[in-house]
Amino acid sequence: MRTRNIILTICLALLLIGGTAVITLCAAQKSSNSEMESYEGTDHEYLSFDKIDHPTHDIELPESLTFCGEEVPLDLFYVRERLEREILTNSYLHSSTLLLLKRSTRWFPVIEPIMEKNGLPDDFKYLCMAESALTNAVSSAKAVGFWQFIESTGKEYGLEIDKEVDMRYNVELETAAACRFIKNSYREFGSWTSAAAAFNCGKGRITKTMNEQFVSSYYDMLLPEETQRYVFRILALKCITENPEKYGFQISDNGWYRPFECKTITVTESITDMTQFAFDHGTNYKMLKYFNPWLRSKTLTISAGNSYDIKIPTGKYAKTHNSETR
Repeated sequence: MRTRNIILTICLALLLIGGTAVITLCAAQKSSNSEMESYEGTDHEYLSFDKIDHPTHDIELPESLTFCGEEVPLDLFYVRERLEREILTNSYLHSSTLLLLKRSTRWFPVIEPIMEKNGLPDDFKYLCMAESALTNAVSSAKAVGFWQFIESTGKEYGLEIDKEVDMRYNVELETAAACRFIKNSYREFGSWTSAAAAFNCGKGRITKTMNEQFVSSYYDMLLPEETQRYVFRILALKCITENPEKYGFQISDNGWYRPFECKTITVTESITDMTQFAFDHGTNYKMLKYFNPWLRSKTLTISAGNSYDIKIPTGKYAKTHNSETR
């Protein structure tokens, strides 16, 4: 009897608690509904999907296109579609491509005269864009610089690389080396397009593909996906750079990066302290490295009869945040 009374008491208590919770929940829901009905919101918060302004749009492919004077066979569907893929991809890499365009006005004036002097067609500057985005990039394979030379290839084409200097970071010298490499490929394949592809996957791979697949044109070769896309990425960057507004890039006149202002001094004696050297020439170590990224140490050993050309920033470029002197 006593046990039954205890059980009944517990059941009544649970029913009372449950009922109270239901009443509280209903009251809260009613209050919430009332608040939602009185809240009108704003147009910006409740725009329907069809009213949203989408900047994404299709592109118009060029009717004709060349690379170094060689016709791109746009009548082939897979050529058109691969070009379209790369133009779309690079058109909608908004920040990356915009920065790349802005850098072009700083660095094209540096590399174009070197390419012309070495007999390399002007279109290869777009290969440089594709390789490094016009920066001294370092790849996972340890390829370095604007033209992305690995150490062995750099040394093969005359670039000095040791613990104190790495001329792959010297834009002028690496550009000249790239010209020699590409021209060697052109002499072997008789095509600037195939030479560009060889810059990506190697001359040996192009030669092997030609022999195994009985083809001579890059556009007929079945190559690794990276190389399949490579030349089309170069072509896409050519299209965008030559007509940025068409592909949605608007840059004000003062928004393009200007070439650096500097003077070049020839150094014939070893430097034991780069920080002091920079200070003695009116700048600081950071700016010295910025203008000469090929300097890889705080010292520079120069043997008898040798010399190095070092750029020293001038004008506003030589100014530093802290104007205090030692």
